[in-house]
Amino acid sequence: MIAIRFDRFGGPEVLETVELPAPEPQPGQVRITVEAVGVNFADTHQTDGSYLTADLLPHIPGSEVVGRTPDGRRVLARVPGGYAEQVVAPEAALVDIPEDLPAAHALALLTQGLTAWHLLRTAARLAPGETVVVHAAAGGVGSLAVQLARRFGAGRVLAQASTPDKCRLALELGADGIAEYPLSDKADVILDAVGGPLFDQALDSLGLSGRLVTYGNAARTPSTPVDPARLSRLNAAVIGFWLRPTLSAPGGYTEPLRELLDLTARGTLRPVTGPSYPLTRARRAHEDLLARRTTGKVTLHP
Repeated sequence: MIAIRFDRFGGPEVLETVELPAPEPQPGQVRITVEAVGVNFADTHQTDGSYLTADLLPHIPGSEVVGRTPDGRRVLARVPGGYAEQVVAPEAALVDIPEDLPAAHALALLTQGLTAWHLLRTAARLAPGETVVVHAAAGGVGSLAVQLARRFGAGRVLAQASTPDKCRLALELGADGIAEYPLSDKADVILDAVGGPLFDQALDSLGLSGRLVTYGNAARTPSTPVDPARLSRLNAAVIGFWLRPTLSAPGGYTEPLRELLDLTARGTLRPVTGPSYPLTRARRAHEDLLARRTTGKVTLHP
């Protein structure tokens, strides 16, 4: 089978197409023939070695696929080594999905959808009527967070994005306006995947008892260290969030994912899909993602 692997850490240039034997499922595992693979910003951090956990080399990136089991089920699954034509996954990690659900929509709900859900519910603990600011609001997580914040009772949702077209998309998805720092009215919740200077600007616009949730560093530059006294004056908090341990908590995976799938089936939630690349062009997909040339869910297809 064909897979995408890197043998050293670096930029997209380290991704190589390789021929490997198909993986053999162990007891409790199922082999999946891949229909589509999700591409996440975390994959670029794995590739350059800046991810929260170090991976052994050589490594096949990718954590989510849509595909077929040997008995014909169409499933969505979290997997290791997703950038491949075939993968294995624990049976417990498989979620059956309808035949008419586009693969990109399903993949958008797995990592990005669950991240958006947990950012608002678990990390920020959004309360009805609060003002939410979503950074990178046209991206995979941000576009869903804008919609979910509205559904979860936010009084006002503001979007921040890197281009006018992306700002317009966020407004189409339900944002009330565009966030321009410093905010005239302080925010209760700010979701930040960018870091760097934007994190510092956001912190200055946090209101009383506000929560700034950081879940990425797309800027790849350090933020200014946070002075605890600065938070104390506002009874505010900076909260770090990582999806992986959250999914292992009771109720952290299947229940919210089924809610997201149901909302999508009813047309209440609109996953934004981006470009789809052949598996062998994974390098180009990473280049475009890092250059912020993409909008919505990026996928690969064998």
